[in-house]
Amino acid sequence: MRRVRYEKNGGPEVLFVEEAPVPEPGPGELLVRCEAIGVTLPAVRKVREGKEPAPLGGEVAGSVVSVGPGVTGFAVGDAVTGLPFTDGYAELTVLHETMASHVPAWASPVDAVALVRSGLVARGAYAAGRVGPGESVLVTAAASAVGGLALQYARNGGASRVVAAVSDTAKAAHVRGLGADEVVGYGDSTWGEPVDLVLDGVGGELLAPAVRALAPGGRLVAFSSGGGSIDAYELLVRSASATGFRMAAVARDQPERYTRWREEQWELFRTGRLRTAVHATIPLAEAARAHALIEARANLGKVVLTP
Repeated sequence: MRRVRYEKNGGPEVLFVEEAPVPEPGPGELLVRCEAIGVTLPAVRKVREGKEPAPLGGEVAGSVVSVGPGVTGFAVGDAVTGLPFTDGYAELTVLHETMASHVPAWASPVDAVALVRSGLVARGAYAAGRVGPGESVLVTAAASAVGGLALQYARNGGASRVVAAVSDTAKAAHVRGLGADEVVGYGDSTWGEPVDLVLDGVGGELLAPAVRALAPGGRLVAFSSGGGSIDAYELLVRSASATGFRMAAVARDQPERYTRWREEQWELFRTGRLRTAVHATIPLAEAARAHALIEARANLGKVVLTP
C-alpha cells in the first residue's frame, strides 16, 4: 500500500510517498480501506515543528476490510469513520473500535471526514461556552472546517449576533453564508462591539485580541493546539473567564454524551440544518499541496485527501 511520511520537520516539501506493508488489525481493531482523509491543522503543525517525526494522523473514512479478535460492533464492508493512532495518510489504516463509528448509508466518506470530528469539536466548544439565549458569539478561524460548523451551532442555538474572525476578509462571503452577521480581520484595530462568548480555534498571538473582544462577564473557550498565554489582568477588568476544551476528554470520560452529540449532528446534517464546506479533494500523493493550503490559511472549509 501507499502512505505519506516525513523524516524531518519542515514545510510541505518534506512529505513523501512510500510503499509500506499492509498493517494487521490486533485485538479490538479494524483494518480500514481509506476513501477520504481529513487534513488537520495539528497534523500540519506536527510536520512543521513537531519534536520528532511521527505517524501522520487525522480523521479517515472508508470501509472495513478485516477485523481483529474481539471486535463485536463492526463487520467487513461497514462504512466507518474515526481517528487512527497509526498512519492515517495511507491507503489502509488501523482503527481501534473505540475510536470508530458507523457512517450512515446516505452519507459519503468525504461527508464523514468533513463533519464528524470537526463538528464534534465545534459542538463541544460551543457547549463549554454555556451560551444563553440571545447572547453574542465570536468565532476565530471561522473559515476553517471547525470554525464554519461553530458558526452554524451559534446561529442554530439562537445567538443574537454571530461574528466571524478570519485571516483575510476576502473570506467574508463564505462565512456569511454559514451564518455570520459580521466579519472582522485578525489585524483589525477592533473586533467590533464586545461579545459574550469567544470560541478560539487559533491560539498564539490571537488570544490577546480574543480576550479584549469579551464583554463584561464574557467567556473564552480555547480549543486550539496553537498554545499561547492569556493576560489574567485582562480577564480581571472584564470579570471574564477562560476555559480550555479538548474533544478527546469527552470521548474518554463521557462516552454517552460523545455518542449523543455525534448522532445529533448526523441528523442536523441530514436535514440541512448543518452544512459542511469542502475546499478541495486532493490525491493522497499530493499531500504536500494540501498542507501548503492549510499553512497559507487559504482554505475555505475542509481539505480532504483521496487515495
